[in-house]
Amino acid sequence: MNDQEFRIKRKFIIKLGKALHKFGTPAYRLEAHLMKVSRCLGLEGNFVIFPTSMTFVLHHDAEQEYNHLARVKPGELDLGALARTDELVDELISGQRNLNEALERIDEIADKPNPYGSLLTFFAFGLSAGAFAMLMDTSWNDVIWSGLLGFIVYGLVHVAERSSKMAEMLEPLAAIMCAFLSCFIATYDPSINIPVVILSGIIVFVPGLALTIGLAELASRDLISGTARIMDAVMLLFKLYFGAFLGLALGHALFGVVPVTEPTLLPNGAVWAAVPLLSIALAIMFKTRVKDAPWGILAGIIAFSFAMLGGYFIGDSIGIFFGALAVGMYSNLFARWMKAPASIALLQGIVILVPGSKTYIGLNALISGETMLNQVEIGSQIFLIFMSLVAGLIFANVAVPPRRNL
Repeated sequence: MNDQEFRIKRKFIIKLGKALHKFGTPAYRLEAHLMKVSRCLGLEGNFVIFPTSMTFVLHHDAEQEYNHLARVKPGELDLGALARTDELVDELISGQRNLNEALERIDEIADKPNPYGSLLTFFAFGLSAGAFAMLMDTSWNDVIWSGLLGFIVYGLVHVAERSSKMAEMLEPLAAIMCAFLSCFIATYDPSINIPVVILSGIIVFVPGLALTIGLAELASRDLISGTARIMDAVMLLFKLYFGAFLGLALGHALFGVVPVTEPTLLPNGAVWAAVPLLSIALAIMFKTRVKDAPWGILAGIIAFSFAMLGGYFIGDSIGIFFGALAVGMYSNLFARWMKAPASIALLQGIVILVPGSKTYIGLNALISGETMLNQVEIGSQIFLIFMSLVAGLIFANVAVPPRRNL
């Protein structure tokens, strides 16, 4: 291998690593994938991946070593781009593309616009908020108002994509607006459960998935990345809670505290309609490819069904283990059948199970002493759910070993 060939190979590996990081790949998966790609290209590589930095060490021979350190921003999930990048690597290794073509293709993937467009994404935000309210088993009033707040939140997200200043304050501002508007809505519809409507409106920001990925990184002994991801998620949770608390204070000061009236509850079984609706919204928000979307939606249904089945016999918190086990095995089988990253199915299934909402509710109970819903021992529930999730994923990888790193 001459110096020119070494330069283009290392350039591809570095660009590949940055792209996969941008698309939300967990550190332990990304490091393993980059090592595999390096070996396929005839290089020895060592990689250290953090949420905000990346270190590449590539060896050409005993005397030639290349080090590259990059400062990056935490990635956001883009499952469509992740799948296309994985396909690109397969094409390169199989000889269907050369390195120059692969470099150009990575840039094309990174610059590809949202395949669903602004309108569908707008509806997905409203649908996710309304479907989550259905999962909380409240009332039709809460579902409708939560969906409306979800539309408003997307408006803020749309502005933040074009304004760096807006992006810095997006999450607390969204929480402030949802809380303030909920107080305003209560003056016309006193039957709404204000805390639940607020939580449903901002559920897209609640970092349950980030906490789960952080714990999975810790379980794989990726200690620094896992700790950093968890602390980032905790700070985001604090920002959301402070925004909601401030919005409630402003709303109560301006509109007063409205006595709550008895709402009309959702019919039994409505929660089963919420799961596919939420999965559809997540497929759009995660920018999943159209051909992969049905598999992701099915993953959400499988995760929820097995969690409910396990909860019926053992208990809700431990039942999550069976949901994580089922969706973990399903995602590894999906990766084998479709020759695509397991993350496409796994993340869309796991997000149905993650206790992000319970973490927010537990924080509310800890600070204010009030419970948003009739749930006891919320702290122990959160701990058991997180541990059940991580254990389920570990056991799933033993039962059906993954054939792909992503």
